[in-house]
Amino acid sequence: MRIGIDVGGTNTDAVLMDGSTVAAAVKRSTSADVTSGIVAALAGLQEQRAFTSEDIDGVMIGTTHFINALVEARGLAPTAAVRLGLPATASLPPFTDWPEHLVGAVGARPFLAHGGHEFDGRTISELDPDELRRHAAAIGAAGIRSVAISSVFSPINDEFEQRAQEIMAAELGPDVAFSLSSEIGRIGLLERENATIINAALRELAERIVDGLAASVTGSGIDAPLFLSQNDGTLMDVEYARRYPVATFASGPTNSMRGAAVLSGFDTCAVVDVGGTTSDVGVLTAGFPREATGEVAVAGVRTNFRMPDVLSIGIGGGSRIREDGALVGPDSVGYRLAEEAFVFGGTTLTATDVAVRGGRGVIGDASLVAGVSDAVAQRALGVIAARVADVVERMRTSSAPLPVVAVGGGSVLLPDELEGLGVVHRPEHFSVANAIGAAIAQVSGEIDKVYAISEGKRASVVDDARQEAVDRAIAAGADPSTVDIVDFDEVPIPYLPGNATRIRAKAVGDLALGALVR
Repeated sequence: MRIGIDVGGTNTDAVLMDGSTVAAAVKRSTSADVTSGIVAALAGLQEQRAFTSEDIDGVMIGTTHFINALVEARGLAPTAAVRLGLPATASLPPFTDWPEHLVGAVGARPFLAHGGHEFDGRTISELDPDELRRHAAAIGAAGIRSVAISSVFSPINDEFEQRAQEIMAAELGPDVAFSLSSEIGRIGLLERENATIINAALRELAERIVDGLAASVTGSGIDAPLFLSQNDGTLMDVEYARRYPVATFASGPTNSMRGAAVLSGFDTCAVVDVGGTTSDVGVLTAGFPREATGEVAVAGVRTNFRMPDVLSIGIGGGSRIREDGALVGPDSVGYRLAEEAFVFGGTTLTATDVAVRGGRGVIGDASLVAGVSDAVAQRALGVIAARVADVVERMRTSSAPLPVVAVGGGSVLLPDELEGLGVVHRPEHFSVANAIGAAIAQVSGEIDKVYAISEGKRASVVDDARQEAVDRAIAAGADPSTVDIVDFDEVPIPYLPGNATRIRAKAVGDLALGALVR
């Protein structure tokens, strides 16, 4: 059996999965320290279906810790950004176009150095070890504990990033963490560099958070491998999470979409995940979330690492209702819903209250919203339906029919039909689809490179790229017999010489839990 947990801003959901069957499911309020909410959710599972530690093959957790830390600019480590590219790239130094409050939060220190490659592997300039040692001395003197290294076209050739890390680590010692852009972002220097800096700034927090999550699981008497959800709907082990916390961004919506696919039976559909604070809308294609094709702004910073194509709006079960129902959100009472909403004896009119008043669900004490007028409730519910329908329409890429699946505890806010979109499907266990998505998640491997393809060599280059993606999935813990290529793109780049072609391949397989040692 597996346990899936999703930690949201309002609720912490947990499920016990016996194969593909939901054996137990609970929803608990997210605690301020988060780990207490996880412990409470695990205790709730035990109450529904008793199990022993030996029964559990793995625990999968999706968390918003890291994206929240970046958005709120808290818990970020002092970070230096070292870019290898001189004499080119100097016109736009690291941290260009970052919000001022984030620049201050990470104690931004940019450094430019020689190095870098052209797209075909040719060297821009050789590394200067003495230059890197001088930068390391300045970084050490400033008390900086995390370093992000980026090199021009490093996804094609990461040699200089690896060498620069070796040189600087020898000067700075083992207490300084390094993040390399070739391991994090895609083609595109500034966006890849930004993603690497964000990852570096989160490294220290990742150690504390991962240790806390592990302690909450073991403290509940469960001795099983622990995994965290990635932002592409697949899993990573705790050591990977410590090194690449940025990979957890947007894991909540992807878990919900994967769970929706399993519960509804649709492998292509729009998924509306209505939580306590926001509604996230994404599209499933072949059972996996459609990925954003361009840059993604995270907390005002442009990045290009893999992220789902999701639109979010400030509508959820905890959204405040004002102006006689004409204004819904975007602010929310969040995890204080059980204290502040009318149906729980509070004094704040929320979306949950109007849903209960409108007969959409049985939550709390319905008699406590008897004083809310039906007109206010219907007006607010109409606003919610119209705004969600608008977002789903914006996510469509064709006029073909697109089923709509609603999941999340807040999906009771939605009507049975959305205007222009048809029936809203709510599968069994829809309220904990995010935890189910975490529990059934698989393991992936991905490559994204630019190749100079000589005449007659295309087939062998494509085969090598696909095999590299498969090998990465297996190295990440996938069962080799289950790995398949689920996404493949081949795009010629006419503005570069040498028949340049960008190839992206993604392989996915089932987690080989039986091969793991407890």
